Amino acid sequence: MNNGYVELSREQWSELRKNTPLTLTADELEDLRGVDDPIDLAEVTDIYLPLTRLLNLHFTGSKQRSSVLSAFLGNDGERVPYILGIAGSVAVGKSTTARLLRTLLTRWPEHPNVALITTDSFLYPNEVLEAKGIMHRKGFPESYDRRALVRFVAEVKAGGAEVHAPVYSHLEYDIVPGATQVVKKPDILIIEGLNVLQPAPPTALAVNDYFDFSIYVDAKVEDIRNWYVHRFHQLRRTAFEDPKSYFKHIAELSEEQATAFAKNVWRDINERNLVDNILPTRGRAGLVLQKGPDHAIRRVRLRRT
Repeated sequence: MNNGYVELSREQWSELRKNTPLTLTADELEDLRGVDDPIDLAEVTDIYLPLTRLLNLHFTGSKQRSSVLSAFLGNDGERVPYILGIAGSVAVGKSTTARLLRTLLTRWPEHPNVALITTDSFLYPNEVLEAKGIMHRKGFPESYDRRALVRFVAEVKAGGAEVHAPVYSHLEYDIVPGATQVVKKPDILIIEGLNVLQPAPPTALAVNDYFDFSIYVDAKVEDIRNWYVHRFHQLRRTAFEDPKSYFKHIAELSEEQATAFAKNVWRDINERNLVDNILPTRGRAGLVLQKGPDHAIRRVRLRRT
């Protein structure tokens, strides 16, 4: 045990799957996989099935505690949504983790209604970032409308029938004006984002104050940098070629120019955000998934306190 965590090897963690069935096909996994993410069904079996078993047990315990409180307050039957936070760096694979967990968790009879929201939806619009002079710090904590995000999660946790969130377009690299996504009383709400484990300013609430459980997807900085540059080239040959893409000019760069551009963006923006803001929150997570250079999860750290 280390700093309140029990550390498990991949083999030790895999044994905790027990009899949890694999409910995902190879084709479904292909649809859930992120750009340049090599995750396979062996990873799902060894890592994500034990994780969904843990989350199912945690969900059940949380529901029982909520029932006790509801009975005490005299409002039996009121269901409190379970909130799961997933944090980690750009390019570390947290979005794949979030999508995969959403799919697997919906297949448990105790919680078939699982919603997923990314904190990208709560970035300030580009025009606001430009007015604030922080467009170059997009993804840093100050680029998010923290109050709107906390308000959204609080309304879901309070059992709001329909709670609306903005929509972010990765293609256009901006909030879509007038568009909303609706969350309707989920059994579980997954919140995925870079800074979801950030502590709140004094006298304020943080979004993670509403979490029932949290996961941090971890890897060495140099590995994430390599993944980021490789993914950048994949996007340059695909999404960036779309005429609507904010980064369409990148598709016209040579291989060497694109590599230099990606490394500069990583060094000046993403690595700085990771080291200064994201990585320091790792110790706040309930569970840490530690990846090796091949993207495969090597060890799992689970908080016991």
